[in-house]
Amino acid sequence: MIKSIIGGAAAAALLSGPAGAAVPAPRPQSFAWVVSPTDTGCRVELELVGRSGGITPVSLISDGQLVSLRFFKDDLPARAFLPIRIDKARFSNLMLRGDGAAGELVLSEETESAMRKGGTLGVAWLSEEPLTASLAGSEQGLSDLRVCGAQTAGRHRERAAAEQAARDRAETEGRARALNEAQLAAVQAQAAAADAQRRQVEETAERQRRLEAAQAERTYAEARQRAYDDERRRAYQAQYDEDEDPRWTPPPRPVWPPPRYYNPYR
Repeated sequence: MIKSIIGGAAAAALLSGPAGAAVPAPRPQSFAWVVSPTDTGCRVELELVGRSGGITPVSLISDGQLVSLRFFKDDLPARAFLPIRIDKARFSNLMLRGDGAAGELVLSEETESAMRKGGTLGVAWLSEEPLTASLAGSEQGLSDLRVCGAQTAGRHRERAAAEQAARDRAETEGRARALNEAQLAAVQAQAAAADAQRRQVEETAERQRRLEAAQAERTYAEARQRAYDDERRRAYQAQYDEDEDPRWTPPPRPVWPPPRYYNPYR
């Protein structure tokens, strides 16, 4: 996996000793260890210089616990052990691929200790030619980087914990509010069901009352009709009885003898 990243010519130029070097190595460039805070730690910008004078920027980053060399290179594997050289001594470290072409070389304690005491950092696989940078002031610079990274990462963790606590509190309040709303909705639904049942009972009772009232009215009307009919019958019967009273019976018509006619042939 390392062979797929390290170019053959670059590796040969870096790994060869003074006798195999056709061109003398460039003088290491010194740089100021300017530590800058990031969201989750701190970083120091480095400039690796090639034999041709080309500059490749990299960064040393730290969260107070680890120190990493961050860079950009296409076609990186997901992870690999890649070497760097400190004063020509080889140190292999775990490389992890990030987003896009970003890579992060996690420096071991041995590598970091060597960087604190070393004078030149060399990387052969990052470009087409070997790259170097001066490590002048690295002991104080790496200490400052770790201290800054620990402070910044601590603040970041506190901020993240506070944000997480706020999210948890909001979620808890949201769940409690949702539970209260659900309970209120259940109570309202029960009240609505009870009210609907009460209205149904009242409507049934009202229909029954109306039916009974209508039945009573019909019964009363029928009773009045019967009473009226009985009164009419009684009145008619009384009138009939009065007509049959002998006192009111007219005298009989006289019975006249049949007429006699003269019959001359008799």
